[in-house]
Amino acid sequence: MTSTFRRSPLALAVLGLLESGPLHPYGIQRLIKQWGKDQVVNVGQRAGLYRTIARLEDAGLIAVGSTERDERYPERTTYRLTDAGRAAARQWMAEILSTPRNEYPEFPAALSFLPVLTPQATQDLLHQRRDHLARRLTELDAELAAEPTSEAEVGALPRVALIESEYLRAVTQAELAWVDGILAALDDGSFTWNREELDRIVAAARDNT
Repeated sequence: MTSTFRRSPLALAVLGLLESGPLHPYGIQRLIKQWGKDQVVNVGQRAGLYRTIARLEDAGLIAVGSTERDERYPERTTYRLTDAGRAAARQWMAEILSTPRNEYPEFPAALSFLPVLTPQATQDLLHQRRDHLARRLTELDAELAAEPTSEAEVGALPRVALIESEYLRAVTQAELAWVDGILAALDDGSFTWNREELDRIVAAARDNT
């Protein structure tokens, strides 16, 4: 089962949280947001979480633990991790941590088709991206520098619980530096292109196919 189930960040998060004991879907979503894991796990739509839970249950990676009844809330079904789910989580972790994977993000795809735009339009858009990256870097710095707000929180989130934020900061900083370099090259004209010239190159390539 571990080799055939199509893993996802959300599926891994569900298995990871159930390592500590049974939870209901609302509790899973709340913990992901409370611990800031929603920066790397898309849990905005509860319907997506329920679909993932259903798939994990069908695959035998989790199982129904119990049903909670409380006058204040609707009936809630809790889920527990199975032995197969524990094995799957460890297999996924080993594969993800050890082997880089081409995940086909949108930004490099857009970069590969820059000739659709003019150099000036590209420069304007990358300036906007740079502003977003700079704000994101500031937010990550603040998050990593934030101190516990209560005694109960002291030691609650050790470095290992925030390691993904460190990674996101490093990636954001690197992208910001790269975008700055491209903007400088566009500004001084050392990086530019001409659509007519590129069209001739494409036409010649088509003639040779």
